[in-house]
Amino acid sequence: MFKSCVECFALNTENGMEKEKKISNNKRKGGRPQEDDPATNCVMVRFNNVENAQFITLFEQSGMNAKALFIKARVFDQTFRVVKTDRAALEYVTKLTSFYAQYRALGVNYNQVVKELHSHFSEKKTLALLYKLESVTRELVVLSEQIVRLSQEFQTKFSNPDGR
Repeated sequence: MFKSCVECFALNTENGMEKEKKISNNKRKGGRPQEDDPATNCVMVRFNNVENAQFITLFEQSGMNAKALFIKARVFDQTFRVVKTDRAALEYVTKLTSFYAQYRALGVNYNQVVKELHSHFSEKKTLALLYKLESVTRELVVLSEQIVRLSQEFQTKFSNPDGR
């Protein structure tokens, strides 16, 4: 007589699985090696908009590449890192870096100016021009000292967000 669909399906899948195992065992000459304990079970989670926003925020702070790995780490209490970026600090460091590059360029130009003054002008004229250059250099030194002081203040505030 006729078998029920469930029994028929079970028989077909069992027979199909046996055939598939035989075929896959015979064809194991190339390709990616099989894992000892492959992750074959799938769990699905649904979030509302608020929960999704919280999840995305935590995921981005973790610095992980895959959401599945992040969820797995959270479920099994594995530690993960949180990367927080302070935009003000990032902007300050960027501007300070560009300022440092300009400061170095100024030093190179300073050396070139001194060489040119000595080669093209008389000693008296060179000394007069160097005196003016020296006064501007003093102003630049005062400015660089202010930058160092501000950077140290910034570092103390940045390392202690409470300001203590």
